Amino acid sequence: MGEHDVYLRHSTVKKDGKVHTYWRLVRSVRVGTKVVQQTVAHLGELDSEGRAKAQLLAKSITGRDSGQRDLFEAEPAPHRRVEVRLDQIRLERGRAFGDVWLGWTLWRALKLDEVCAKVLPRGRESVTWASMAAILVIARLCEPSSELHIAEDWYRKTALEDILGVSVEEVNDDRLYRALDALLPHKTALEQHLKHRLGELFQLDYDLLLYDVTSTYFEGEAAANPQAKRGHSRDHRPDCRQICIALVVTKEGVPLGYEIFDGNRTDITTVEEIVSTMERRFGKSDRVWVMDRGMTSEDNLAWFWQTNRRYLVGTPKAELKKWEQQIVDEKDWCKVREGLEVKLCAGPNGKETFVLCRSEARQKKEQAMHESFAARIEEGLQNLKRRLDARKKKEDRGRVERQIGRLLQRNSRAAARFKVQVKEDATIACGLSLSWSTDAAWQQWAMRTEGCYILRTNISDWTPESLWQTYIQLTEAEAAFRIQKSELSIRPIWHHKQGRVHAHILVCFLAHALWKTLEQWQSRAGLGNSPRTTLDELALIQSTDVVLPTTESPSRELRLRCVVQPDAAQRVLLNRLGLRLPERIRLPASASVPV
Repeated sequence: MGEHDVYLRHSTVKKDGKVHTYWRLVRSVRVGTKVVQQTVAHLGELDSEGRAKAQLLAKSITGRDSGQRDLFEAEPAPHRRVEVRLDQIRLERGRAFGDVWLGWTLWRALKLDEVCAKVLPRGRESVTWASMAAILVIARLCEPSSELHIAEDWYRKTALEDILGVSVEEVNDDRLYRALDALLPHKTALEQHLKHRLGELFQLDYDLLLYDVTSTYFEGEAAANPQAKRGHSRDHRPDCRQICIALVVTKEGVPLGYEIFDGNRTDITTVEEIVSTMERRFGKSDRVWVMDRGMTSEDNLAWFWQTNRRYLVGTPKAELKKWEQQIVDEKDWCKVREGLEVKLCAGPNGKETFVLCRSEARQKKEQAMHESFAARIEEGLQNLKRRLDARKKKEDRGRVERQIGRLLQRNSRAAARFKVQVKEDATIACGLSLSWSTDAAWQQWAMRTEGCYILRTNISDWTPESLWQTYIQLTEAEAAFRIQKSELSIRPIWHHKQGRVHAHILVCFLAHALWKTLEQWQSRAGLGNSPRTTLDELALIQSTDVVLPTTESPSRELRLRCVVQPDAAQRVLLNRLGLRLPERIRLPASASVPV
């Protein structure tokens, strides 16, 4: 087996009494002195029906048959014979093609080119704002970076100049900043368009919506932005000002809409506003709102109940104490899947249902966390005691108690396990003695409740299995934030003006829509659910100019702008997605054309 060989490997999984064979495409790549295997694509079960569905989906996404000529592919020119100097043929102007071409395909698949052309009609500007919006979003999808990096480095290395017909000289940071300003007023129109188009492509329904809030921070003081404030940082950057972003997604994790709040806004205060905003924008229906425990408050739940809205929410850990007897009682637990059981309990007011859940995996995780934090506290107390015993001078009691407080705060998950005492002791040089013991009641309660959590809902006609399965889909909202932060680099924010910050987040939202479109597309085509793998693999496909010096006098060179043909791995990806690369790209009128 040589370097860069591509081959198929398979694994078998027994599921529901049936053996399934899953295939993946593997490439051999040399790393230093070793040849390692890299998975290029997960192909799933290679059946003819799946391939046919992938082709139909590709047609619905791209809006054309795979054999149709691409709009930027050059039309055949009239032929005449010409002699070429074979020893002087060369390649010039290599550009990254595959990833930006796929991004542009996704942009058109969502018909964002049409809606942007409608809301941003051509004026006196030399480059349309619709084209600049496409550059911003495709760049965010393919290589997230600042507008300055796009203008000075990224754009000139890609084939977007050929795809969009916007020259490198016309893409500068000032024009990109002004494109942000032009795009922002149309946020609502873009959200409404995407709801319709994504629902149309992937048969989405909106009877179940997932809602979550995150924060993203600024570099610098962001003094010009009144929303930039210090608050609870999910990025572990309490030193930075931030804003909060509330995101609503479907059960598949497809983004529906978002709102931006002040950086010190608490989650529970956003619920009524975001639900009302989404309903004004997309209509009110008998949908279920799914939220985590950070959104739960008695006022919020009372508002849902009074306005006849349905909800399914997590509850704070403290809620477990109210259901101690039901947790201990082994009757009526129902097994949902291996390692997970649930129990349905009627609420005390008769209007709500509570779902008690206990998970073996979660139990092991929480037990390990408790033991880890307890060990840290024990070690910290031992070190403090040794210092006090060795000290020859009087020690300030307040200082010691503050040190203990900080130690317990850093390890709060196990802090209640310890009873710590600091006493005056004249027999010791420092004047203080330190002792501690463990709380047996806390230990017993922890053992009972590790791995347990409670869901709360006003839905009365669902099974406990259905309620749990629905709530667990909230991980799609959490995954959406991970995509925004890790894959699309929404953070940190370098803009300081409020409008530019909002526009930056809108571009990330649109890129997220492209990302989820690709994810849904490749998942249905049996390529797994990692768009970054697909984008990185296709980014290796380049376009280049083939320069052909002729024997004519005076000397003349012919230039053909071509797409370098994909290798075996890339061909598999393209075939599974139902895509066909163009072979030729239309040259500008000023360039030489083939004869």
